[in-house]
Amino acid sequence: MKRVFKYIIFALIALLFIGTFVFLFKNSRPEQVHYLEHEAAMGSIRRTTVVTGKIEPRNEVNVKPQINGIISELRKEAGQTVKEGEVIAKLRVIPDMNSLSSAQSRVRLAEINLKQAKTNYDREKALWDKHLVSDEEYDQVLQAYNQAQEEKNAAQESLEVIRDGVSKSNATGSSTLIRSTISGLILDIPVKVGNSVIQANTMNDGTTVATVANMSDLIFDGNIDETEVGSLVEGMPMVISIGALPDYRSEASLEYISPKAVENNGANQFEIKAAVQVSSDHMIRSGYSANAEIVLARADSVLVIPESALEFSGDSTFVYRKTGQDAYEKVAVETGLSDGISIEIKNGLKPGDTVRGTRIINTDKK
Repeated sequence: MKRVFKYIIFALIALLFIGTFVFLFKNSRPEQVHYLEHEAAMGSIRRTTVVTGKIEPRNEVNVKPQINGIISELRKEAGQTVKEGEVIAKLRVIPDMNSLSSAQSRVRLAEINLKQAKTNYDREKALWDKHLVSDEEYDQVLQAYNQAQEEKNAAQESLEVIRDGVSKSNATGSSTLIRSTISGLILDIPVKVGNSVIQANTMNDGTTVATVANMSDLIFDGNIDETEVGSLVEGMPMVISIGALPDYRSEASLEYISPKAVENNGANQFEIKAAVQVSSDHMIRSGYSANAEIVLARADSVLVIPESALEFSGDSTFVYRKTGQDAYEKVAVETGLSDGISIEIKNGLKPGDTVRGTRIINTDKK
């Protein structure tokens, strides 16, 4: 029994020794190295950039009141269309007390002057009827009387405008009616009935009663980095895509490149603008985030290989061209345009050549 037990122990030790030897032998063998291979073929290279921005109407205006007052009526709301001259809101005038007092004083003074002019006119006319004064003297008195009447009417109209916002002789052009200055879509009405509004002056921009824009004429407004703006020229084609409309893509043409940079997150960028083609199939809203893809450079019908196949040594660029089974030769090449994935080969290769790519390490040991 003891002899059998010894044989078992010797067998286990032998198996352990043999297993260790096999493991060490397999791991001591060199790794098998393989490479991806790529065929040089004719194709096109495009170097593009994507500019982020937003969609805006080309013509957007803020409609403001001509006088100070309180909103008494809103006749339109955001989202409705409006024509030029159409009434958006109506004001109730709150007259300035100093201006009102001055206007009332002007009316009283005009009445006094008119009364005196009327007296002078009646006296002069009685003398003229009796041929006691000349026609020239009579005409002068008549002119003064007419001027006094006109001043009285002007003073009264001024008082009505200051007090009521409208005069009897110009009721259709009342400054209490806030009218749209362009035809388009009302984007926003930031006031409510009862809000006080003020007219624009040298000290204040005035209260915006409504924002109106022509939504049939839209532009893309974005910023491009200073490293790429040198490749842009007005008239370059662009493709506009809108994040909120996944199936919308529009051809556009670059219209404007800002001559001055603006700093954005520590980088100098230049504003660009392009017209957006409005489609009746999509409702495009002002302020949509959008991207513009711009082709900065392109090369068609050129020899192309993956850029990952290139290797560099000093100022030289070369590839390994396949000459046989797992055999390659080092070949210097001249490169051209790159899109970051593929690159143009100007000299050194011909169509159909196979080049060595990324190395693949095979960890399986045989």
